[in-house]
Amino acid sequence: MSIRLRALGLVLRIFVKPVLSHARDPAANRELLEKGARRFFRMPPYALQREARLQGGVSGIWVSARPATRPVPSDRLIFYVHGGGFIAGAPETHAALLARLAWLTGVEVFAPRYRLAPEHPFPAGIEDIRAAWEALLQRGYSPDRIVLAGDSAGGNIALALLAELCSRGQRPAGLFALSPHTDFTFQSPSIRENEHRDTMLPANRRKDVARWYLSSGDVSDCAASPIFATFLNPPPVLLQYSQTEILRDDASRLAAILRDAGGNVEEQVWPDAPHVFQIFDGWVPEARDALEGVADFVARRLDVTRPGKSRT
Repeated sequence: MSIRLRALGLVLRIFVKPVLSHARDPAANRELLEKGARRFFRMPPYALQREARLQGGVSGIWVSARPATRPVPSDRLIFYVHGGGFIAGAPETHAALLARLAWLTGVEVFAPRYRLAPEHPFPAGIEDIRAAWEALLQRGYSPDRIVLAGDSAGGNIALALLAELCSRGQRPAGLFALSPHTDFTFQSPSIRENEHRDTMLPANRRKDVARWYLSSGDVSDCAASPIFATFLNPPPVLLQYSQTEILRDDASRLAAILRDAGGNVEEQVWPDAPHVFQIFDGWVPEARDALEGVADFVARRLDVTRPGKSRT
């Protein structure tokens, strides 16, 4: 564990976790993420971000890196659903992370906007992400040339969409999720075991998040809690998470379910890292190590050669 990662954990524990623990409404969470993104999430050089407008009113952003000197494949894509606890975040708050993924993979990233709770509770968000998927297919992308992805709440939505796509024969090339939330019944032992070890997420707010996102919805609905979904012939999946975060077992339990369904699942686990630490690439070396693992996974699934690496 690097000194920088230790320092990051301390900063999050002192300044971020108390805000998340005591915020009375989502506005504080949104402001915290937006300010943090502007101040601390670094875009790599020569990254291009542009507005996306697709059929059906779908919007979002396209992100690529060094497109002038290294044209991106026109038929391959990372489809990324941003996190933010279902109540905060936007493609723009995650643009630096997406640009780093684009830089490492040489593949363009599309991040759609989706409606946030509590103003737009479940299933509004997943309806928007489903519409974005359909808009990409109408644009000419083939499911087996798209890697689904997401972090935290975005990982939840991406996994719920994956189960639906597999059931209707639109199996994507693969999926990677960074610390996904998968169970609104909160049965994962790590919720309590890591309550005090998690440097960022407060376990005491889990019922509030469920109330904001689900409103009167069923906590065991597989579209809200993909831990209860049926995955028919799932594609390869990469899950990255930390041993000390409260969502550790949301990821590990889902990995077991995917394997039972015949899926090939790779788990990459860090012993003591914050929730979605990958977004701090440029600040802590562990974030780059994690993104390198993601990039290798994407390159295998989309059959592309990573920039600066020869195909083996």
